[in-house]
Amino acid sequence: MTVHEVSQLSGVSIRTLHYYDTIGLLHPTSTTDAGYRQYDEAALEQLQQILLFRELEFPLKEIKNIMKSADYDRSIAVEQQIALLTMKKEHLEKLIEFARGVKTNGAKNMSFEAFDTKKMDEYARQAKKQWGSTSAYKEYETSHKARSIQEEKSIGQGMMQLFTEFGTMMDRRADVETVQVQVRKLQEYITVHYYTCTDEILKNLGMMYIADTEFMKNIDLSGGDGCASFVAAAIEIYCG
Repeated sequence: MTVHEVSQLSGVSIRTLHYYDTIGLLHPTSTTDAGYRQYDEAALEQLQQILLFRELEFPLKEIKNIMKSADYDRSIAVEQQIALLTMKKEHLEKLIEFARGVKTNGAKNMSFEAFDTKKMDEYARQAKKQWGSTSAYKEYETSHKARSIQEEKSIGQGMMQLFTEFGTMMDRRADVETVQVQVRKLQEYITVHYYTCTDEILKNLGMMYIADTEFMKNIDLSGGDGCASFVAAAIEIYCG
């Protein structure tokens, strides 16, 4: 596709596409003898990734550093983007609800909770550190390919059983020894069956358990309502 066609398809101006090329963020696949830029499907996929990061207000310099990193993995980046966009959606919904309250009741509500973005900011910071490094992902891929569908299913059920066990502990504090032992059991299970689960990776998984609605739904389905939040709190304590 020509730069004009890419501009029409994506809504990104030709000038911006030229700028992305200049700063090394997105180079055209080839250039014609007449000097016209041309983009293939892989380049368009890169542009989609850039636009998703831009929606999350990542600076161009950070986007470039992330996408050029040796640890960059597109599939993991998409999972992070989904989690962050979900947080952003929830944040906007809170702001809309707050604004409607102001419209109805005036300035009587002195709460500023709706403006709090600490959870989203922290997750974004962790995402930029690329917890899902290529080495961990490759480790998972190697294990995954060596297993049968039945083995994969059995391992997945074992993972869900751990959350069921967490569900039986929700009447206790997240910092008690039995709960913390269960967190260690979860970390060891991930390491044995998926990839080496460092404390840093575990901490980010805990954040994802409450940031990603699909994760939260599945965990709560196994352990009961509130289980995902309970596990996330226990992981945060475990990881210091």
